[in-house]
Amino acid sequence: MRPTKQDLIPGTEARGTSPRAISDGFDPARLTQARRLAEMTKKDVAAALGVTSAAVGQYETGASRPRPELIPRLSETLGVPNTFFLAGRPANRLDTSMAHFRSLRSTPKSQRERALAFAEQVWELTYALELRIQLPLVDLPGFAGGEVHPGVDMPTDPARAARELRRHWGLGDGPVTHLVRRMESHGIVSVMPPSADPSAASVDAFSTRAARPLVILTANRADDIYRHRFTAAHELGHLVLHGDATGDSRQEKEADAFAAEFLTPRDSILPLLPKRMDLARLAELSRTWGVSTHSLVYRCRELGLISDATASRTYQRLRALTGQLGFTPESVSNYPAETPTLLRQAFELATEEAGLSVARLAHELAWTPERVRELLGVHEQRPVLRLVQ
Repeated sequence: MRPTKQDLIPGTEARGTSPRAISDGFDPARLTQARRLAEMTKKDVAAALGVTSAAVGQYETGASRPRPELIPRLSETLGVPNTFFLAGRPANRLDTSMAHFRSLRSTPKSQRERALAFAEQVWELTYALELRIQLPLVDLPGFAGGEVHPGVDMPTDPARAARELRRHWGLGDGPVTHLVRRMESHGIVSVMPPSADPSAASVDAFSTRAARPLVILTANRADDIYRHRFTAAHELGHLVLHGDATGDSRQEKEADAFAAEFLTPRDSILPLLPKRMDLARLAELSRTWGVSTHSLVYRCRELGLISDATASRTYQRLRALTGQLGFTPESVSNYPAETPTLLRQAFELATEEAGLSVARLAHELAWTPERVRELLGVHEQRPVLRLVQ
């Protein structure tokens, strides 16, 4: 039976993806993903469709399917193409047990779910690119899905694990330069959501061990390069140390301890730290080692060089110097090697070698072209027509 004119979706008739066909091949998980990305409740979606919340719940569990006439309205409500809801595309479902959130307890459930849906889309984009381009092999001891066997078992102690990873990656005993770029070169997909994306503002950085390791570095820390680097090292610690995400304070403390030792190894930094608080010396070490002065003060206290009272007074002095030369946070945008580029470079290579385009990726993923550009960090290439009056 041929679809009627009312069944057809503009631009999809050739593929036979009428509302009826989409209803017949409806993927419940896609509705859940789209709803979470839009940060909408089932009640919100139900109101837009003119159905009950229970009906939307049944759509998401697969107990029933939305009627064909609801498909275009559902797509418009959630900001996705109609074909987004078709089953059959590769997917990787994530839940909170598979991800480490730096601020789990203070992050509302809806925002965590949105961040996980974002990570699912990053996985889908990565998968599509890997069909064409071989990404760097996952070389991460302690990560179950690693593609390069380290030949050693990683210690469970955070500081020892950090030293072992430095050794395995050949980083020596000095400062770690270009941290994010190094992580990507060892197969860790790193992404910074566009600042306009709600994930960038609502959720702190997080990581997931599903399939290929993924680190989301959110823009709310991009105004401070040192905080950004510590966050990246913190998430790296989770990937190495924690197979299961419990979200407890112990895991967060362990990831912090890993990050501190990874960025400033005890045996290297201890002889350099002042035994009396010298802010000029701390500022110099901060620039050399790529960590904040606050982090160095904490390191001094942690290594027993100063007392808690001295650390507290030093933090007060640092707060008073905020905004002064040498004590002003610098934007990540000034440090290209600390900005993720792996997926964009993979896309550019696939464009050159395999004729890939944004439009083709959008078609395969059933996303809008704008969404593909957002996640790749690729800007519109068409020239802009400017009319002179």
